[in-house]
Amino acid sequence: MASEQVDDRGAPRGTTQAPAGGAAPPEEGYRRGLGSRQIQMIAIGGAIGTGLFLGAGKAITKAGPSLILAYAVAGTVIYFIMRALGELLMYRPVSGSFSEYAREFLGPFFGFATGWTYWLFWVVTGITEVTAAATYVQFWWPAVPQWVSALVFTLVLYGANLISVKIFGELEFWFSMIKVTAIIGMILIGVGVLTLGFSDAGDTASVSLLWADGGFFPEGVGGTLMTLQIVMFSFLAVELVGVTAGESVNPQQALPRAVNTVPWRIALFYIGALTVILSVVSWTAFEPGTSPFVAAFGKIGLPAGAAIVNFVVLTAALSSCNSGMYSTGRMLRDLALNRQGPKLFTRLTGNGLPLLGTSVSAALMTAGVWINYQWPSKAFDYVVSFATISGMWAWIMILAAHIRYRRAADRGRLPQSAFKAPCAPYASWLSLGFIGAVIVLMGFDPDSRVSLYGAPVWAVGLVVAYFVIKARDPETFLREGSAAIAGKGTDAPRSKSKRERKGKGKGLDGR
Repeated sequence: MASEQVDDRGAPRGTTQAPAGGAAPPEEGYRRGLGSRQIQMIAIGGAIGTGLFLGAGKAITKAGPSLILAYAVAGTVIYFIMRALGELLMYRPVSGSFSEYAREFLGPFFGFATGWTYWLFWVVTGITEVTAAATYVQFWWPAVPQWVSALVFTLVLYGANLISVKIFGELEFWFSMIKVTAIIGMILIGVGVLTLGFSDAGDTASVSLLWADGGFFPEGVGGTLMTLQIVMFSFLAVELVGVTAGESVNPQQALPRAVNTVPWRIALFYIGALTVILSVVSWTAFEPGTSPFVAAFGKIGLPAGAAIVNFVVLTAALSSCNSGMYSTGRMLRDLALNRQGPKLFTRLTGNGLPLLGTSVSAALMTAGVWINYQWPSKAFDYVVSFATISGMWAWIMILAAHIRYRRAADRGRLPQSAFKAPCAPYASWLSLGFIGAVIVLMGFDPDSRVSLYGAPVWAVGLVVAYFVIKARDPETFLREGSAAIAGKGTDAPRSKSKRERKGKGKGLDGR
C-alpha cells in the first residue's frame, strides 16, 4: 500500500509502489498463500453466483429471451472494468486495491468512502447469499425454516475463514470447480436435448423458442432495460481478484491471466447457458424466485438432474458468502492501517488472518438470519438492491481511478503498467455512463428503488464520519500519490503525521 502499513506485530512499514519490471510488491503482513490455480478459480467463480442461478429466474420473466442480449452488453462493460482494474493492479498490486487506488488518484475522501462501501457491499452480499442458500435448502427440506439454514451456513463459513488463507483458497477452488463443471454439463445436456431429442422436452425443444412466444423482446425493450439491475448484480464479485493481490504468490503473472478469462467466462457461463436453457424450455415456463436451471431440468423430466443442479447453486451461494467473509476483514484492516477505522482491526493472527475484522463482519451478516425470519419471501429482493448499488460504487471508483492513472502515466508522471487496458480511457468513460444509466433505471423499479433511498443515508453517514475523523487528526487524510498526479514526480516525500513526529518507530497502536 502507498500508506503506512503494519506487520503482524503492529510495526510500521513505509511502502512504495511496486518497482518496474515485475518485481514483487511490498509485503503487507499477510501470508502469500494463494497460488495461480486458486486465483484463476476465484476469478472464474466470482462471475458465477446467485445472480445467475437464482436472480436470472426473475429476469427471464421480465425480459424473456432478450435477457441474453442484456447479459452480452453488460458483460462487455464488465470486461472493460476488469481490464481497467488489471492495469491498476500491475501498476501497484495491493490488498484492498479499490480503496487504495481511489485514495491515490481521486483523493482521501474517496478512498475512505470506497473502503467502507465495499465492506458494506460484502456484508450485504453475505446476507443475500445465505438467504439464497436457505432458499435452496427448502428444495429438499421445505419444513426447515429459512432462518435456521441461514444461521448454520453463516457459522460454518465463519469458522472456515478463521483457519488460514489457504483454506479459503481451497474452498473457493472447489466451489468454483463444482460450478464450472455443472454449468458445462448442463450446457452439454441441453445441446443433447436440442440435437438428439431425448427427454420430455425433446419434441418441443428448438432454438425457435428464442423468438416463438412473443418474439425476442416479448416485454418490449423497456422490459429488457429493467433487468439490467439484476444482470449487473450477477457480475458483482468479479473484481474480488483485486482484493487477493496482497496474498497472491505471484500477482504479476496470476492477475493478468485471471482478468483475461473474463470474456470467455461471460460468453460460456451466461450467454451460452441461458441460450441453451431458453431453447430447451420456453421463457414462459419460468417463475421468479426459482432457479431457471433447476426449473429447466424439472421441465425436461430429469428430477435427479434438478436435485443435482440445486446442490450446485447452493455451493454457488456458499462460495459467494465465503468470499464475503474473506474480503470484509481485509477491507476493515486496510481502513484501519490508514487510520480511517478502529486501530484494533490492524491486528493479524499468528497465521496472518484479520481475525477481528472478519468476526465483526460475520456478526453483522447474521442480520440475514433476522431478515429471513421476518420476510422469507421478499428477503432476496430487498437485499439484492442494496448489494447492487454498493457494489457498483467499487466499479465506479475503479474506472475513475483508471482514467486518472492513465492520464498521469501518458504524461510521464507515473510508470506505465505492463497490462494496458484496451480502448482506454474511452472504454472507461463509456462504462461509467452505462453504470449511471443502470442506477437511473433502478429508480423506476419498485423492488430496486429501496436501495436508492438507503444510499443517501449511507453517504451522509460517510461524510459526517470523514469530517469527524479529520477534525480529530487533520493529517489522517493526507493524499497519498497526489504528487505524481500533480506533475511533481513519483519520489516526492510524504509529510510525516503528528503521530510519526512524536514517536518514531512506534506502531499505529503506540507500541
